[in-house]
Amino acid sequence: MSAPHLLASGSGDEFEAPGLHIFDWGPLIPSGPAWLDWLTKPTLIVILAGLLITVFAWRAFGNPKLVPKGVQNVGEVGYLFVRDQVARPMIGKDGDKWMPFLFSTFFFVLFMNLAGVVPVLQLPATSHIAIPIVLAIVVYLMMLFLSIKHQGLVGYFKNMMFPPGLPAPLYIILAPIELLSNIVLRPFTHAVRLFANMFAGHLLIAFFSTVAWWFLAEKLTVLGAGVGVVGFLMTIIMTAFEIFVQSLQAFIFTLLAASYIGGALHPDH
Repeated sequence: MSAPHLLASGSGDEFEAPGLHIFDWGPLIPSGPAWLDWLTKPTLIVILAGLLITVFAWRAFGNPKLVPKGVQNVGEVGYLFVRDQVARPMIGKDGDKWMPFLFSTFFFVLFMNLAGVVPVLQLPATSHIAIPIVLAIVVYLMMLFLSIKHQGLVGYFKNMMFPPGLPAPLYIILAPIELLSNIVLRPFTHAVRLFANMFAGHLLIAFFSTVAWWFLAEKLTVLGAGVGVVGFLMTIIMTAFEIFVQSLQAFIFTLLAASYIGGALHPDH
């Protein structure tokens, strides 16, 4: 990480851990026109992730060869992973029809997450709550549309709030819980799960990086050097762990999206 980012808390005489301000990015062109104020680092990463998934899919599947190699080979491995681990288990026989959406969602979220460990970018776009919320709302509206289309409005609420096979008195407790869970909490938990993991992971990496920089570069002393080395090693360990978490969260977000779609198409399951 670059020194300015690591020392986001300032360069005073006392060590200060990085705080919420490391997520606060203003316009990339501060002195530019007002209509460009929307172009911040998170929005730039979103744009780059969208372009990257577009180019990746085009290179992988635009002109497929009988014997895949290069980008096509990576694309096919990714496609089979999403199809066999997400689409078919969660949606069933209709899973293959939803592969364009699920494949794009997985790699779009993955690329935005991995931006947190890419030099210069160094920020997972999904650590800004607005981005996971938008993604979750898209999935949520899709789920509502499919549910009402395939089950009808009355049928959707009936299947959701009154699953068959339970004692009638139990519905007094279960029905409002299911309504709250599916209509109110579902998009919130879908978004917050992704946001919280990316936010916490980036903050931890920034903390250990700041420790390493402060005690090995800014305020190097015999006693502080040991702390700095620990911070440096923990930065490497946490970065490796964060790459795993970033990939896992992209998988979980896509898995939940497929689960919601599957529930809308097949409420009996």
